[in-house]
Parts: sequence; C-alpha cells; structure tokens
Amino acid sequence: MRRTAPPHPLPLALALCLAAGALAGCGGSGDTRPPHAPAGLTARAGSATSVHVMWESAAPADGVTGYQVFQAGQLVKELPADRTMVDVTGLAPRTAYDFTVRARDAAGNRSAPSAPVRATTPEARPEDRVPPTAPPATTGRAEGPRTVRLDWTPATDDTGVTAYDVYQGGVRIHTAGAAERGTALTGLQPGTAYSFTVRARDGADNSSPDGPAVAVTTPADPGQAPDTAPGAFTATPSPGSVDLSWNPPDPGRPTAEYELYVNDRPVTVIQFGAGAVPVGRASYRLSTTEPAGTAWTLKLRARLPDGNWGAFCEERRITLAG
Repeated sequence: MRRTAPPHPLPLALALCLAAGALAGCGGSGDTRPPHAPAGLTARAGSATSVHVMWESAAPADGVTGYQVFQAGQLVKELPADRTMVDVTGLAPRTAYDFTVRARDAAGNRSAPSAPVRATTPEARPEDRVPPTAPPATTGRAEGPRTVRLDWTPATDDTGVTAYDVYQGGVRIHTAGAAERGTALTGLQPGTAYSFTVRARDGADNSSPDGPAVAVTTPADPGQAPDTAPGAFTATPSPGSVDLSWNPPDPGRPTAEYELYVNDRPVTVIQFGAGAVPVGRASYRLSTTEPAGTAWTLKLRARLPDGNWGAFCEERRITLAG
C-alpha cells in the first residue's frame, strides 16, 4: 500500500493555450468574443468596514479565467475563475457602496459589468468585544443533486447581528444578511454527504461559535451510475493518527485506489498494491502531527474502472486525540 499526491490539474489558461495548438499562441488566438456578464450578484455587509460580495460561476463554455470586482466603478479585487465570492474590506461605517463584477477570459476579453448591487455598512462599535451567541438550531434539506437549503434560528448580540456565515468542512462558503433566516447553497456535488454549520457576526467583526452541525446528502444525479460511493465509512482518532474503515463499492471489479479529503481538500491518494486490494472491508491508518482538539471532516471516493472518480462517501466529523 502506498500513497501518492493527487495530480494537479492544468490551469485553465494553460489548457486553453495548449488546445489552440499550432493555430495560434496564447496571446494571438484571435478570440474577440467576451464572456457573459456574471449573474446572481449579491452584497452583504459583514461588519462596519467590510462587505461580502458573491456571484454565480460562469458557464464552462465562456472559458472564464478570472473575475474583477468593482466598487463605484473602481477595481478593488481580482480573483481566479474558481473564486466567486470575496470580502471587500477597509470601508467606512454607515456608508452605502455599489458593486459590480466583470468576467475575463484567456484572450483578455472582459464581459460587460454585472447588474449593480448595493450594501450599506452598519455603525461602528469599536469597543465591542463580545461575540454573538451561536445560532441555536439549523436545519437542511436537499433540493436537487447540486442544491441544499439551509435554515437557522437567529442569534443574539448586545449590539446586533450583522451577518450569518455558512461553513462547510471548516471553510466559509456563503454569507447571508442579518435579516435572513436561510439560504440556498448551489454548485454542490451529486450523491454527496455534507455537514454545514452557521456562525453569527456583529458590526465589530466578532464571530460566534459554530451553531449545531446539520448533515445533508444530495441525491445522485440521474446521469451518474449508482452505488459508486464507499459505504459505512468510519474515522476513529487516536494520538498521532486516524483509523479509517469502509466498504468498497462494487463497480464491476475490485477497487484499488481512493482519494481522501480532509476539511473538503484532497490530501492523499490511497493505493492498494497487487495482491492487497481489499475484497471485504478496507482500512487505512492516516498519521497526523496536528494538535489535539483540531476539528476535521473526512470523506473519500473510489477510482472507478473507467478511470473516473465515483461519488463521495458519507462525510465524518472528528476531533483529533491527544
């Protein structure tokens, strides 16, 4: 059994350049067609000096390689294509700000600006050092293979909650306004188990503890083969390691390769050598040097006979042992 690092995909700009082949160089492809303007733009004040801006991902056919965020027509942020949200900081309290976003492709074409959105920062409370309470309850349900609906009960704060942040695998993926009690999360993977938490934030950028975690599994995509996820996945922490165990899927022949994710990021590929491929239950010990008390979420998926990755198993949340 050995581990190998997961392959790194080619950056989109390089892939497009290679696809152009001998017809043209990257800088001279002759492409003058701009991408579509970003859609679904929202802006929410996160504190007295920051606004969280979000938008929908561009369609693959647009070949977008990055986004530009503008405030009152002035460029304030540039982001790669895989980033569709950003915090704009250094703003003034009690001030209205207008934002737009433009997409850019590999040839340097820029889209028209998105429809503008406005957010108003709240009054500053510099002496406020008390965080809000955690949202008391959170519920979630799948609304399709790639969408989950979350709802939460409001938190309390001595100066008032200004925003709610949604986390998945320890990473913030969405920010909602103070008056909102729920949101739809899109762009998720079909047939995948997720765990979400919600934190409240006040005008001084104090963040509450996590509210209770809610687990939601998206249904399989009708176009995806069923039963490709490892089953009965467990993760048991012990000092310096985590013991993993699962039932291999049955894609037609024994599965020798699995990709392991920790906190929603790929960390290693587990490979079983010839003669060691598990037929029954599989197991693996993951060594770690991270401190005790560190929170992890873990999931894995199998390499199928056609070379594609299957669906993720049910996600597990653990705390490392000392």
